[in-house]
Order: sequence, then C-alpha cells, then structure tokens
Amino acid sequence: MEDHGGYGQFCPVSMAGEILCTRWTMLIVRELLYGSRRFNDLRRGVPRMSPALLSKRLKELEKVGILVIAARDNGGVEYRLSRAGEELKPVVMSMGLWGHRWVESRLTLKNLDPSLLMWDIRRKLNPDPLPPGRCTIQFLYPELPEAQRNWWLVIDAGTVDLCNSDPGYELNLLVRSSLHTMTAIWMGITSIPSEIAAGRLVLEGERPVAKAMQQWMGYSPFVNEQRAVA
Repeated sequence: MEDHGGYGQFCPVSMAGEILCTRWTMLIVRELLYGSRRFNDLRRGVPRMSPALLSKRLKELEKVGILVIAARDNGGVEYRLSRAGEELKPVVMSMGLWGHRWVESRLTLKNLDPSLLMWDIRRKLNPDPLPPGRCTIQFLYPELPEAQRNWWLVIDAGTVDLCNSDPGYELNLLVRSSLHTMTAIWMGITSIPSEIAAGRLVLEGERPVAKAMQQWMGYSPFVNEQRAVA
C-alpha cells in the first residue's frame, strides 16, 4: 500500500489501519462484497476513481492477501475476496450503519451521484414482485444534465441490466423525481407514499409495478427496514 511512514505502533488496530485506511480501499472492498467481479463493474461502484488508481489499489490488495486475481476463460481477469477479505464484511457493514445513523443529515443529502444510486438500485433489485417476461423501468431526473437525466432498468429472466441510453423497449413504468428525492427514498429517510402525496415523485405506467415499487426496489443495504420511514 502507499507508504505514509506508518503509524509505528505494534497494535492490531494500527496494523489494520495501515492497510485499510488508504483512500478508496474500503469502497473497493465494499464493491467486492456486493459481488462485483470485473474491473468495469468495480469502476461503476467508484465512478470518481481513476482507472489507473483502481488498478493500483487492486494490485496492492492482492499483495496483502485481501483479494485474489484470477484469469477468466476469455482472457480477462476477475477479482474475488480471499478469506481475509470476506472477514471484512462486518467491518464494512458497521461503518455503513454508523455513517447512516450519525453522519448523514435528514435535512441535507450531500454527495449525490445518479450513476452510483442507480447502480446500487440495480444490484439490490428484487425481480419477484415484477410481472413475468421483460420489464422495463425508466428513472427520470429532470433537473440533471441531459447525459445524467435518464436511466433504464431492464429486468428479464431474473437478470437486471442498467442502461443510461434508451434500450428501445416498451416501458412498464416511468419514475419521475429529483435525484435528491430518490436518494432520500433509497436511504429510508422518506417514503414513496409521502413523496407521491407531496408531488415530488410521479409514477406513470402499470399500476401493479408502481404499487410494488418499494418491494422490488428495496432500500440501501445500510438501512434498517424496520426503522425506515413507513
């Protein structure tokens, strides 16, 4: 890892910190715990991290035994956590739960990122409440620049694809809101019914898909659903 001189302490917290507390490292571990295996999938989870730095961090994590880099049959590589890496799951979850409880304000949501929000929703999406066959759901954030305004989730045979260009399929549901509103719903800070009532969330399309939105979308992994706004 990067050499900052070290903490100079023979202490497990100090030694772990020298490995895990470098910039982006815990977010990469988070992405691997979420199931990302390919370089491009990891990049989507850390969109502001340069490809060169991501590659460097992955090699460093391999060197210290947190992940394994394996060759794929098609000539590419995939990244998997080692046993030591898997044991970081409760650490990452505890950090996320602590941050959700103590750091983020209910009054101001900061660091909004549509690509990361949609990638999180795509990963957590539960196809079971949706109708059989292909289902296409568009998210529209009118206040954003054109390149970030429209996102499509295409659910087919249990797989979920995320597109930021029109896939050309008939829509089952159009979800229209600000990015702030959708992020607040995802984080359990507000609810779908309350945002609809306030006019900040508009659902257009098939009623069963709209009615089941919270069931198929779910919440951020760091939200205690029993404490989320009902």
